[in-house]
Amino acid sequence: MSLFDTRVPAVLLRTDRNPFHHGTLGAVRSLGRAGVDVHVVADCAQSPVRASRYVSGLHTPPPPGASPADIAVVLRRVAARIARPAVLIPMDDACAVAVGRLRAELAPAYLLPDLPGALPERVADKAELAGVCASLDVPHPETLVPDGPAEAARAAWRLGLPVVAKWSRPWLVPPGGGLRSTVLVRSAREAGELYRRAEEAGSRLLLQAFLPPGPDRDWFFHGYADRTGAVRAGGPGRKTRARPRGAGLTAVGRWTPNPQVQALAERITGELGYRGILDLDFRRCGTTGRYHLLDFNPRPGAQFRLFTDTAGLDVVRALHLDLTHRALPDGAPQPGRAFVVENYAPLSALRPAPGGRELAWHAPDDRAPGRALWTLWGRHVSARLLDRLRRKDGRPRRGAPARARVVRQATSPSPDRSDRSDRPDDDRAGSR
Repeated sequence: MSLFDTRVPAVLLRTDRNPFHHGTLGAVRSLGRAGVDVHVVADCAQSPVRASRYVSGLHTPPPPGASPADIAVVLRRVAARIARPAVLIPMDDACAVAVGRLRAELAPAYLLPDLPGALPERVADKAELAGVCASLDVPHPETLVPDGPAEAARAAWRLGLPVVAKWSRPWLVPPGGGLRSTVLVRSAREAGELYRRAEEAGSRLLLQAFLPPGPDRDWFFHGYADRTGAVRAGGPGRKTRARPRGAGLTAVGRWTPNPQVQALAERITGELGYRGILDLDFRRCGTTGRYHLLDFNPRPGAQFRLFTDTAGLDVVRALHLDLTHRALPDGAPQPGRAFVVENYAPLSALRPAPGGRELAWHAPDDRAPGRALWTLWGRHVSARLLDRLRRKDGRPRRGAPARARVVRQATSPSPDRSDRSDRPDDDRAGSR
């Protein structure tokens, strides 16, 4: 008898257009290998995800920036085609927020964790998260929310330059406009100029004290809070390589025991009454040694498959089992296990991994996405390089992909840029 109720399919929802969102493929494989039918509601036209043998169906997603009402229309259409209740898994922040608002409307066609509908939006909003941390006495970089350009300039001076500037709702930042969800601001004037683009960004600007990166400072925690509130599956991990360096998404991560991070994550989850999958990002302060919460993502992180225990349990499988009232198996953690995104860290994918390793794209039982990756990635890199050459020549862009939106703590300038000159920098929000 299967551990899973394979009569209940899964629906993965994503409006982010990033074709290299490896977290989507991880969820497809995780549930598909368990015998669950997996339907993907995302733009996979130019993505290796569509080549996976474990995809049961591809459905046209809502466009980026779609309203919750528009997302509800698409999900009702998908539900009618599937014709049976399904576990719904938002794969980016915009969808997690929308599904939180729509929870009552989507039942009973979709199975969802029982949590307050406003909570995903509250923790995903960067300005709101600062207030959440203050109320819970959780370390968080000092954060100011100015109400005008002059105040933004004064706030930058008060925090001490450089400062991190974030748009509170990064999923609303329009693609192609030159705005990034997070940047390092080096002058008060720059802070004031950035504030003037708040209407374009679609949300409030906040300024945050800069915590310098360094060895052993960037950590993440993935988990699943079940119906009782207990955190199952997942664990703490250390980011050993990021893209771009010192910021951005995890290119190489390692499952590393850390009782402080574990306890902090469980306390935050418990005090909020959170239910469902979570992905938290921390940075350790080099001066105090305290772990500061930078991001609370109410969805699977892209590297969630790193935390696969000896029973094969990960956060996505835990969600499906829990929502279908199946028992979660008791597996042992596998510390030392590594996760590598091959197109961001190709050499790391070739090095020995004595603790075990999960690759983002390549898998012995599902080879087609790995083969498709290099063709699509080659086209992607070539397009980015051509676009850079056009901009240097002063020629206009010709349909180039939107510039990346980085949603991690910004990094300090580095004199060594040799490992970045040939890599595009277009990671999208919610793709980490």
